[in-house]
Amino acid sequence: MFNIEEELKKLPNRPGVYVMKDKEDNIIYVGKAISLKNRVRSYFRKTDKTARIEKMVSLIDHFEYIVVDNEAEALILECNLIKKHRPKFNVLLKDDKTYPYIKIDLHQDYPGVSITRRLVKDGSKYFGPYANPGAAKEMVNFIKEKYKIRQCKTLKERPRACLNYHIGKCLAPCMKYVSKEEYRKQIDEIMDLLEGKTDKIIKELETQMEEASRRLDFEKAAYVRDKIQAIERVSTKQKISNVFENNIDVIGIAKSNLEVCIEIFFVRGSKMIGREHYFYQDLKDMENKEILSGFIKQYYLDNPNIPNKIMIKEEMEDKQAIEKWLSTSLGKKVEIKTPKKGEKLRFVEMAEKNAKVTLENKEKDKGEILMELKEVLGLEKLPRKIETYDISNLAGEYTVAAMCVMQDRRD
Repeated sequence: MFNIEEELKKLPNRPGVYVMKDKEDNIIYVGKAISLKNRVRSYFRKTDKTARIEKMVSLIDHFEYIVVDNEAEALILECNLIKKHRPKFNVLLKDDKTYPYIKIDLHQDYPGVSITRRLVKDGSKYFGPYANPGAAKEMVNFIKEKYKIRQCKTLKERPRACLNYHIGKCLAPCMKYVSKEEYRKQIDEIMDLLEGKTDKIIKELETQMEEASRRLDFEKAAYVRDKIQAIERVSTKQKISNVFENNIDVIGIAKSNLEVCIEIFFVRGSKMIGREHYFYQDLKDMENKEILSGFIKQYYLDNPNIPNKIMIKEEMEDKQAIEKWLSTSLGKKVEIKTPKKGEKLRFVEMAEKNAKVTLENKEKDKGEILMELKEVLGLEKLPRKIETYDISNLAGEYTVAAMCVMQDRRD
């Protein structure tokens, strides 16, 4: 049984998202926190609650939480969960507000760069989401300043080139003054920029800034400095940038002396939309790669929701065979990746952190149950082994017996 006071003691002092549920297991509130420990506790400690919060707290039967790396991730995850579940007490976030993306319409001969809040599978590439709309706008403005791409909303032939061409801000594709190949080189560099490959560009800008300073052109140097700062701000991407590249399942594993917890994060369209966790006993002597291999084969055997990519920490020996099997089941290529660095590695590590927290909490629960049983039965010490029996028959015949055993907190 869920004991709120006991669960409050287990909350980690980490950023994350918490989900409040009622007795029917309906999600009634989703919130974010820099510190889950402080934020969730505050609902049950404050005396000056508003009427809405007072009512919500009175309906809370149990809660869950997901640990993330920083507040920005918590913010976006909170938005995704609210949009999906529509909790009754998230009044201010029911307006379908979405975060902005930067869009490059690759289906056109001469793509443009724009900001959008709508994701459509139209051949375009989307980068984001950006928790700070101002940063996304600043990046697009920077791109239009640095690269001579078209700035008009629609590309149509004109009797003469527009002003942007004459002031050196556009190569006038509408007048066919630039080839598709030459124009595409710019677009490729812009996509590298949006994917976080900014070292080359920042180095070039730093050189320009130093040259301007040597010429005592401090206005120019400050202008270039601001460009560098803009790139550094908006190049802090979310875990996954290209939203239509993959549907991803991220699997983390945690072990204790008693059991193993496997946690799965579901990432769809660059957004984490949910998670599941599973417990296994008597596996502590197995290597993580063996456990993951067995789990993946069981989990996806009859599962219609096979992703395009599965991310794990350990390299599996039968990886290629599993990839082939999953690809055949899905009807398209499925990859199993073990990232070694960057954002994707941090996503796997986040799954492992949550698996560890989930496992620790479960073991605390079992210890508390045994302590309560010791007190109820008046035992001198905690029971290490418990056996239960059930015997049934049919009209005195066909007797069947079953025994369940729990030893050292294991079933």
